[in-house]
Amino acid sequence: MAGVRGTEYLELLARDASPVEFEGPLLAARTAGADAETVERLERAKTLALQVRSVLESRRRRETELTALFETASDLASLTDVDAVLEAIVRRSRQLLGSDVAYLSLNDEEAGDTYMRVTVGCSSDLFRAVRLPMGAGLGGLVAQTATPYASATYFQDERFNHTDGIDSAVADEGITSIVGVPLLLGRRVIGVLYAANRTVRPFGRSDIALLSSFAAHAAIALDNARLLSETQLALDDLRVASEELRERTTSVERAADAHDRLLELVLQGGSVDDVAREVGEVLGGDVVTVGQDGTPLSGTDEATPAAVCERHAEVARVAVTTSRTRTGEGVVAAPVLAGGETLGALVLLRDEPLDEADRRILERAALVTALQLLFRRSVAAAEERLRGELLDDVLLGRDPQGLRERARLAGADLDAPHAVVVTEVVGDRSRAVQAAAFLAGGHGGLSTLQEGHLVLILPRTDPREAARTVSAELRRATGQPVTAGTAGPARGPAEIASARAEAARCLQTLLVLGRRGEVAGVEDLGFVGLLLGEDRDVPAYVASVLGPVLDYDAQRGTALVGTLRTYFAQGGNLSRTGSALHVHANTVTQRLERITNLLGEGWNAPERQLEVQLALRLHALLGD
Repeated sequence: MAGVRGTEYLELLARDASPVEFEGPLLAARTAGADAETVERLERAKTLALQVRSVLESRRRRETELTALFETASDLASLTDVDAVLEAIVRRSRQLLGSDVAYLSLNDEEAGDTYMRVTVGCSSDLFRAVRLPMGAGLGGLVAQTATPYASATYFQDERFNHTDGIDSAVADEGITSIVGVPLLLGRRVIGVLYAANRTVRPFGRSDIALLSSFAAHAAIALDNARLLSETQLALDDLRVASEELRERTTSVERAADAHDRLLELVLQGGSVDDVAREVGEVLGGDVVTVGQDGTPLSGTDEATPAAVCERHAEVARVAVTTSRTRTGEGVVAAPVLAGGETLGALVLLRDEPLDEADRRILERAALVTALQLLFRRSVAAAEERLRGELLDDVLLGRDPQGLRERARLAGADLDAPHAVVVTEVVGDRSRAVQAAAFLAGGHGGLSTLQEGHLVLILPRTDPREAARTVSAELRRATGQPVTAGTAGPARGPAEIASARAEAARCLQTLLVLGRRGEVAGVEDLGFVGLLLGEDRDVPAYVASVLGPVLDYDAQRGTALVGTLRTYFAQGGNLSRTGSALHVHANTVTQRLERITNLLGEGWNAPERQLEVQLALRLHALLGD
């Protein structure tokens, strides 16, 4: 009977029955007078079936969440109406969290408060029109601190600064439970995304994480809208200039043609190099884009950057410093401006002097270059932030279910073998962080700043080579020697987190020894790292030295560890070792050959022998 009724649970799972229906077979069995063993089996079957149902329900929910996020990303890719995208984000947030209300507010920099931009599920006009001063109410606190907050009973929650105006609006809408997460552009809060219920219902970590994902998309939508608006203004400016130039002399017509070519470049997503090359062809010279420090960013040929540095660097520096177009012998430099910030200069090398029309062509090209550099910076900053947050979650063990999918979307493979490098931060902190992010991104890896150290993971790279590369790149960026610890290769989030701790210990050991500017892994430091490291992880040290032998004994029931102890106790004499173990000397030889295969050649050399004996002693003290 138990087998027959047990199949009923499969039928219940197949038709996605409600949890209460799973009591049916058990009640039927008891009513039929089933014996205790049968009832116990049915209890077990019911418990397992409910667990399976819970897993399936959790996966369905995760699939729904991912689908919604992908749809939101698709909306952003085809952004035409920012209000429509924001409304879709808020609506999906409400549906997936199952909340009564969802809404989004934006900060008003001039008024110093935050106002409602999009609401879904709201019925109160008073609530839609409310404005929250910075620091007031839950939303004002989120906007002020850039930290998510959730409250199951808002009116009884004393963490928030309650005001009559805010509380009246919340009460008018009938809201009891609220969660709010910040909309961030870099480190700046531009608004808050909320979900709320009219009954007491706490919001969990998964709800906050999901809402934060939608908030990130909303922030990107707003930033993209701003960039599109700025680009459109620039394009409009270019079109007006082109129309004016077409009405003038031949030189003016040439300027109009140049503007058309630049406009086409912008619309086709051309790069800074494309702009420099196009303007060089129009104006009949070599064009180079230089940064704020005068370093060339692009050029029309390999000889041009060197020529700029040697012959015309001073003109470019003056253009950058004064934010005005400057002319020298055979050179004209137009500043690349973005608001009040000078990003660099567009430098034209040409022997003939420029007329006013050609000068305006160069200046307009500098404006297009500024837009391209700003857009590239915005995209790079967003990618850097997301990739850094991903590595933070890997190292801290957060979001274990979603890490691999997030890594895949970021172009990283956490299951590939990774070298893990931890370095000190020296010199200019921002330059070091940027250099680390650029290096990691170029190798398909990740980087982050954690606990005052830079952490990088680089796939399919030898750990020592990775540490040397990182140290060299950071030294070039900061102008100071950089100390680095390394570990690996590590596969998967758990191993990467463990390798990060090992690399940090190696870094700490180098610093304690005064070996600044060097790189090392645990194999370079041996037991010295154990003695001098800040965190003395004895089991980790034992595993790093004897791990293969310990695993071999555990898997096959052999006694290689005991053979090693006896071998050292007998002074390395094979005959005495065999007698102590009650085996033939040839058996001892065979075991030592197996140990050599596991630990590698040279384990019995003097410098390695000390480490092996120390690890054996520590293993014994740990209780084997």
